[in-house]
Amino acid sequence: MEENKTKKLTFFGCIFNGIITENPILILMIGMCPTLAVTTSVSNAIGMGLSTTAVLVASNALISLVRKITPDRVRIPIYIVIVASFVTLIEFIIKAYFPSLYESLGIYIPLIVVNCIIFGRAEAFAGKNNVINSIGDGIGMGLGFTLGIIVISAIRELIGSGAVYGFSVIPENYRAALFVLPPGAFLVLSFLTAIQNKLRLPSATNKKESGCNNDCLHCTIHKKPETVEEGK
Repeated sequence: MEENKTKKLTFFGCIFNGIITENPILILMIGMCPTLAVTTSVSNAIGMGLSTTAVLVASNALISLVRKITPDRVRIPIYIVIVASFVTLIEFIIKAYFPSLYESLGIYIPLIVVNCIIFGRAEAFAGKNNVINSIGDGIGMGLGFTLGIIVISAIRELIGSGAVYGFSVIPENYRAALFVLPPGAFLVLSFLTAIQNKLRLPSATNKKESGCNNDCLHCTIHKKPETVEEGK
């Protein structure tokens, strides 16, 4: 299996890439299910972020170690077994030592197994790069994910509960409970995306293309060419 071009990145370059350049939440906008579900409070976001980071680092390292002896036809089942094993281990640790966090996150801990960030990095990076860089990629993507959900949860908790990490900031009469409910997650994410697009910041919804003037209504770049009538 050929080494990926991203091998040229250094260990710290991989970390920077995951946190800033390709932040999975704020830039790539993947892993949205846990992002929208567990960001009702900063404490939940930290717990989910660190859990996902631990799984990312461990699974990236092991997948990279076995990449050269993994048959291509069965690599996905092998990835699933590896990721599921580490998720189960993390779930047992949280349940034993952080029972309140375990109750708050609930079903979303075992659902880390199907988080597209983890499988995306396994397929796109760990399966094609050396162990050191794969660990760096896991750390970077995990911390980037953690940073993204902390930002979203802080906004939701501040506006909806009037507090951040237990510290009351906004009086009860000025709180908007909607933001700690499911619609609040979509509202905060849409506001952040709108700001990114307005400021022309990199994101999955604001890709730079030749000739793009960000006027989607009158866009001609992706229009399909008119079909030619038969016989002409």
